[in-house]
Order: sequence, then structure tokens, then C-alpha cells
Amino acid sequence: MRFFWYIFTVISCLIALSAEAQVPQTESPNTPVPDEAEVTSLEMPEESLTDEPQLTQRDVKAWLDGYMPYALDRGGVAGAVVVIVKDGEILFQNGYGYSDIENKEPVDPEETLFRPGSVSKLFTWTAVMQLVEAGKVDLDEDINAYLDFEIPAYEGKPITMRDIMTHTAGFEEHIKGLISQSEDQIRPLGEYLKEGIPARIFEPGTMPAYSNYATGLAGYVIERVSGEPFDEYIDTHILTPLDMNDSSFSQPLPEALKNKMSKGYKDASGTPQPYELVNPAPAGSLASSGADMGKFMIAHLQNGLYRGNRILSEETARQMHRTTLEIVPPLNMMALGFYQSDINGERVISHGGDTTLFHSDLNLFLDQGVGIYISLNSSGVAGATGNIRTALFDMFADRYFPGPGPTGSVDEEVAKTHAAQLAGTYTISRRLDKSFMSVQNLFGQVKVMAQEDGTITVPFLTNASGKPKVWQEISPYVWKEKLGDQRLAAKVVDGEVVMWSVDAFAPTMMFHRVSAWKSSDWLVPFAYFSLIVFLMTAIFWPVGKIVRWRYNAPLQLEKRPALARIGVKAFSWFTLIVIAGWVSAISIQFATFNFSAGFDVIYRILQILSLIIFVGMLLLSLWNAWCVWTGTRKWPSKVWSIALILASLGLVYIATAYHLIGFNLNY
Repeated sequence: MRFFWYIFTVISCLIALSAEAQVPQTESPNTPVPDEAEVTSLEMPEESLTDEPQLTQRDVKAWLDGYMPYALDRGGVAGAVVVIVKDGEILFQNGYGYSDIENKEPVDPEETLFRPGSVSKLFTWTAVMQLVEAGKVDLDEDINAYLDFEIPAYEGKPITMRDIMTHTAGFEEHIKGLISQSEDQIRPLGEYLKEGIPARIFEPGTMPAYSNYATGLAGYVIERVSGEPFDEYIDTHILTPLDMNDSSFSQPLPEALKNKMSKGYKDASGTPQPYELVNPAPAGSLASSGADMGKFMIAHLQNGLYRGNRILSEETARQMHRTTLEIVPPLNMMALGFYQSDINGERVISHGGDTTLFHSDLNLFLDQGVGIYISLNSSGVAGATGNIRTALFDMFADRYFPGPGPTGSVDEEVAKTHAAQLAGTYTISRRLDKSFMSVQNLFGQVKVMAQEDGTITVPFLTNASGKPKVWQEISPYVWKEKLGDQRLAAKVVDGEVVMWSVDAFAPTMMFHRVSAWKSSDWLVPFAYFSLIVFLMTAIFWPVGKIVRWRYNAPLQLEKRPALARIGVKAFSWFTLIVIAGWVSAISIQFATFNFSAGFDVIYRILQILSLIIFVGMLLLSLWNAWCVWTGTRKWPSKVWSIALILASLGLVYIATAYHLIGFNLNY
């Protein structure tokens, strides 16, 4: 069942469905991809860095020309672009590695296009704020006022554009049709949105739950209010004023840009993959050169101004950059579209982006007038892209803007008490909740573990070497990683921890304590118990027949007990086949990232079979137990009949709770 953890990781990383020199600086695309065990650290040794560095082109080049080739080589990444801006100008831009491995084409920061993924959303939010500034959109108006279809209210409360921009609209995760490699699967934005309205699982304005669908809604509002197709609006009102001539939201790309597009790779030893197409284009369809992204950073750092062209008024830009929505203080918060990433006492707003192949980060140091953007064209190995981006941001801040990190301490006994309160099982707010895909929540729940010394660990929060970070409490219900500056904090209500998050996730998602009836603490062992019972029942049917034939010892049963016995054994096989069908279908979709409607027929068949087979298995197990206990069967048969009832009850319970039994195909 390890694939369910993979499912959780992929969704969490979609923060995510989470910011650039003319020659390649490394031969990494031609070197073997390192084993996972080799990817231990992506930070450069301290002795390789100069003393008292200054943020100059020369110093940045020396530093990055050492770090980036090393990082790409260790991470198995084909190519990358890095851009740093300062005081209204591009200070440094460079390409590393290759945009096309086979033809050895180097990454060119001026010409090569990368896919920034969800960094695209910043353009959508900027466009929304242009319309707010023009008086055409009200951030606090019911979003239905701008739509030609209805988003149902949640307990009477509608969502607003402010909710959408702060990712607090309350939608469950929606991945169906999100990314495709086939142009015929890309539908008009309005059509896509109307056919796949996700369920609402939180009250609007109260809970961060990152949503690509909600961003699509914002893009559709832009279309309807402006009267222009979304990509044309962005081109006219943002890209053109910023001289971003090597950028486009259009899918497929315009002919003039196709030859400039970097290939995308799974890793540096692989073959190029097809161009990824994003159905809710406002959420992530941008293709842009590093130099163009530098211009966008400059515009926001100058509060909407670039070389005399203004895309936002200064007041509107400042409004967009402010954080106001506190969920779990003192953790980072959302601004209007940007998320807070403060470090070393510096105000930083950011956005990350991931397609299946490209991985990017954009960070703006507001008070310094400095921005840094990185995009990589491969997923790499062992989570390399996340490690590379995190290390780059941390080292950049520590090198050029050093400052104190969070400090403090609490009494050891208090720390032990608070750690014990936090310990438990949690689920993420950004989740698939009302469809069969919610089964990943069962196998992807997050454990918080209290240690004897009062520290805590969270197994999935790991460092670059893959080991869980250790968190030490520095103030009541606030912890800091021992070897870093990230904070983890919890919200406590009536003495009970109800949710927590960490700085990196807090603007866009929280971790909620799982209710006992859906906790993996007992449901996962129960699920494995059920599988073992069904498997043994199925296997021992033919085995028993062979043994009895071999020793000429036929089973003497009356007709009804014999039929009940045959029924549970046959349905054990049917049950295993249906479970295998679910596992295979979901695994294939996540492995290929193909969440198209083409799987609907398969899922509908599995839903129908689940209802018939799983419920049938329960009824047959009850009948079989009655026959066994009222007959002359011996105690092993009686014990096994009870095991079959428990296994069947567990299966029906899990299938119902996680919607394997149901008819919802919107996921």
C-alpha cells in the first residue's frame, strides 16, 4: 500500500495541483543519475563561500557557479535558470545545464522558456487586482455575482474573491483533468469549471486549503468582467507592459515560442516528456523565460512599476503584498495571492510552482528591493528539486541578509506536556475528501511523535538527507527545527491541540487532528487484517480441495452450509479482484499523472462492483457464520467464520467512509 503515501506526497507537493550566462555550467545531463542514498545534502561546503559576501554580480556568479552545477549533478536535474534582481534591475541571470540533452542545447536565461507552474497564479492575482483597482471587482462580493453559474454557499455563507486569493474558499482538492498531454482534453475554462465544482469542506475565510480550481474561478471572473479571453487579457495588460515578449499563457504555445521551450524530463538520464497542458490555465499554464520573470519581479518590488509602465497602483500593490489572515500565529500567512516566507528578520513574499516535470520558486525581499527566481526542468531523484530550491533560498538569505532566527525555550516539563498534547494522527486541509480518491487520506495520514526529552518529530518532515527533523519548543506551542529556522506551531482549544502547521505550509494548508472513526491508527491495521483474511480464505479454497482429493477425504456438509462455504470463498476472490482494480486504476493515474475522464468508465464499474461484492461478502459471511455455529463444524471453522464477519465489516466500513462505495466521479 505504499502507493497511497506517494499519492499524498504528490498532492501535497502540488502547492502545491506549490519560484538564469549563456553556456551550460555543468555536464550533469551526461552523468549517471545518483542513487537515492547519495543525495545527502545539496548545500555547498562552507569553505567554498567567500568571507563577508556582498550582493554584487561578481559575488553572486562565483557563489552560484559553484552551487548550481553541484546541485544539478547530485539531484539528477537536466537544467535550470536562476535570476536575481536588485534595485529595479536584473543583477544576475544564468542558465545551468541543458534545455535539450540530446542536442546539448544550453539553458539561455534570455531565450529558454520554462514552466513556472503555480507561480503562474501571481499573474492571475495581479490581473484580479487590476480589476479591483478599476472598480470592476469587489474582493468581498459573493463570487456568484461575476459568474454565469452558481457556486453553492457553505451553510449559507458564499465565497468571495478575497477567500479565493487567500486559499480559504473551503474547496476540497480537485485533480480531475488538471494536467494533460493531449490538446483535445483541454476544454474552455468556463466549461471545465462548471462540470467539476468541488465539494465545500470548510467555512469560507477560515481554513487554508490550496485550490487550483479556485484560481481557475478567478481567471474566469477576469474573462467575464474584462470581456477578453484570459490569456489575451494577461498578454495585453501584464506581459506587454512588462516587455515579457518570451512569455505566454496560451496552450499550445504560439509558434514563435515553441522552439524556445525547454524540454521537460523526469531526470537527467531520461528522455524528454510531452508538453504539459493545464486545464485551469489561470492556475499554472504560463511558459516564460528567466529574463521575463525578472521583469515581473521588478514590477512587484517597485509596487507595480516597470520602466515607466505601471501595471498596478502603488496602493494596490501594497495591499496585495500585505498579510492579514492569522490562522496559527506566529506562522507565515497568506497575502493576496503571495504567501509569506519571512527569513532572518526580512519581509519576504513568495510563490512556488510544480508541474510534474518543472519546479520553480519566486521570492521577493520587499524591504531590500531584491528578488530571486529559480526554475528546474526535471523532477530529479529523491526529492532533489525541493531540496535544491529550499537550500538556494536559505543560503541566499543567510549569505546576503544574515540575521537572527527564532529563539527561546520553555521548561523541560512543560515541553514534555505540550509534546504529548501535540502527538497524534492528523490529516491535511488540502485534501480529496468526498470522492473515492479520499482513500489516500487513510493511508497518508500524518503522525506527530513526542520524544522522551520533550522534542517532537514528524516523519514526513525530513531534511535533505531524508531523516526526520527534530523540533524543540521555543515558546508555548511553538517549536523550531533544531538545525534550521523553520517553525511549527499548534492551535489549542480548551487544552486540546486541534491543528498545526509549519512555516513552509501554513499559508496554504493546515494539519487537523483526525476523528477517531477515520483514524489510520486502527483502520489501517484493520484493513490489512481484512486483506489477510480474504486472501487466506481465497487461497485455501483450491488448496483444501487438492488436500481432500489427495487423501480421499471429501467434506461432508449439508446443502445450505456447503453453499454458504462456497459463497464466502468465491466472494473472497471477487473482493480481492475489486480491491486490486482500485489499487491498479489509482496507481496508474498517479504514476502517469493522467486524471482524465477516460477513467470514468473503469471507476463506475469499480463503484458498482464494490457495492455488490463488498456488501455481498458481508451478507454471505453472516450466513456462513450462522450455518457454522448452528451446525456440527469444529472450533477452527467457527473462529474463522467470525474473522470473516469482522473482515467484511471492516471492508464495508472503509469503502463507505472513503467513498469506494458511492457514485461520485468528480475528484
